[in-house]
Amino acid sequence: MKDRLININLTNEVQPKSIEVNGVEWISYGDGAYKNNYPQYLIDLYNNSATNSAIINATSAMIAGEEFVVEEDNKDLAQYVELKKFLNAVNNKETAHELFVKLSFDLKLQGAYAINVIWSKDKTKIAQLHHVPVEQVRVGVPNEHGVVEYYYTSADWSQYRKKEFAPKRISAFNMQDRTDGSQLLYSGLYSPAMELYHTPDYVASTNWIQVDNLTSDFHLNNITNGFSGSYFINFANGVPTREERVEIERQITRKFAGANNAGKFVLTFSDDNNSKPEIIPIQVSDADKQYTVLNELCIQNIMIGHRVTSPMLLGVKTEGQLGGRNELLQAYELYMNSVVKPFQNTLLKTFKKLLAINGVALHISIKDVKPFNSKFDAETLKEVLTQDEIREELGYAPLEQEEETIAEEQNLSEYTELDKFIAEFGEDEDLENWQLIDEDDAEGEHEDFDFEYNLEKLELASTGRAYPNAKSEQDGQSTQTHKSKFRVRYVYQEDKGLTRSSGQQREFCTKMMASKKVYRKEDIIRMGSIGVNKGWGLNGADTYSIWKFKGGGNCHHRWFRRIYLQAGEKPSSADKIVSTTKARSMGFRPQANEQEVPVAPKRMPKNGFVNKKGY
Repeated sequence: MKDRLININLTNEVQPKSIEVNGVEWISYGDGAYKNNYPQYLIDLYNNSATNSAIINATSAMIAGEEFVVEEDNKDLAQYVELKKFLNAVNNKETAHELFVKLSFDLKLQGAYAINVIWSKDKTKIAQLHHVPVEQVRVGVPNEHGVVEYYYTSADWSQYRKKEFAPKRISAFNMQDRTDGSQLLYSGLYSPAMELYHTPDYVASTNWIQVDNLTSDFHLNNITNGFSGSYFINFANGVPTREERVEIERQITRKFAGANNAGKFVLTFSDDNNSKPEIIPIQVSDADKQYTVLNELCIQNIMIGHRVTSPMLLGVKTEGQLGGRNELLQAYELYMNSVVKPFQNTLLKTFKKLLAINGVALHISIKDVKPFNSKFDAETLKEVLTQDEIREELGYAPLEQEEETIAEEQNLSEYTELDKFIAEFGEDEDLENWQLIDEDDAEGEHEDFDFEYNLEKLELASTGRAYPNAKSEQDGQSTQTHKSKFRVRYVYQEDKGLTRSSGQQREFCTKMMASKKVYRKEDIIRMGSIGVNKGWGLNGADTYSIWKFKGGGNCHHRWFRRIYLQAGEKPSSADKIVSTTKARSMGFRPQANEQEVPVAPKRMPKNGFVNKKGY
């Protein structure tokens, strides 16, 4: 009976190992079917596993972020100009962030990244940076001191013996030795037992990713081959000799083994000449349940390998994983802090190191991607967010909002036009150079001045830059012999005489209060024209006079005027804070503002609702 059975191993897949092997001039990376081609193995896993590719795509996008952010406290103009040049063009085709996106993907997929550094002609600065795909790089054999002096690159290492794919040598990046104008910077994650190469953080789950690959191949080929399961095929024309059976087994193994031949067959032989060949299906009990369990195990272990805190963050939907808004936000914060930020910091350290060579020591960071909208589909958002929360995420006011409805402790939405305005035009109190001599209700002046003319005259905003020390139309100096200089600014504050039944306030007011900035009148008027508090204008318009109506209907806030005396100028009184009357006695007459300016909308007719009929 034994001799009539042929045992065929239907899997011939062998996972390569990420080992370093000495070559002729370079260190080989990988073995087996992927000898010296382990990076290609990781690429194949990415291309053939939907779960793995979804995680890598989403995570690399989070690492890359939306853009570079230059901190506002950067004051060195020469460095700032050099930094902007770098960010706008690191080579003839790419911005710094476009390069950063590619490096982020390589770092997540391969655990490493490579940059071609081009020195200037005089070798004093870095002229260009270019992305080099990690799969093209191999480490040269270190010198006697263990230092890597050269790397080798090939477009296809599986065919490196061909002339068109012959490896090219490039010097390792070296700030002290800039003899070669073109150098390669190769770096990445720390990998145990690896001295020269870097493996990805999910390397422990590559077996499960491969199972996912094979499972999809198995089902695809089952359908392609027209079989729904495994089969015995019995030929009733006699039993071949042992040697013949061995040869048949060898041929069948070569032709039909592996997931790519799922749904093929197993042969048996019989000496019953009266019987016809028959095909006997091998029934697998609960095959559908077994596949479901295997699929869930694959997804679970792949996510564990990638350290995913919630599959929904990365576009992977699983049963029983849907949580509420707070749960998703917590998962997002955890994943950002424990996984994404370390990746970001690794790349940012390299960028800062390269910038320092060009004499730039200014602080840069990455603007994080939004946790919602871009990551979740509409159905998911509907399940975890209320209608008003969805409208808030999209930048619309709630459908019914008679009271200010956003709780103070609630997480605020993403970076908005308001945040941008506060960052560009809000001023910190300059109490070193200016002495606060008065704070009172803003009163009276007309709004009918040529705003565009003043913007042009003051060189404001056309470039998107803030000018904290820009002069306001309301600034001035005394008419006395000693020409004391005065500055007029406005601060957004709550009317303490009003009580709030809900104890809550909307996002606009929360951010304005939290910023603790002061503003020129011109900039407050400008604020009303750029939609920083959408939905509170006439008939639900996004723009309205914030100078008059602050945060909109039922708002409890108003504008307070602050008058500053230039440092070194002392009021005639010994008091540090002097009334408007005192300022006038010193020869400075603050302009009056319109009557609505110092009044909270809550105290106005119709509670300040400009979007209500008849007002």
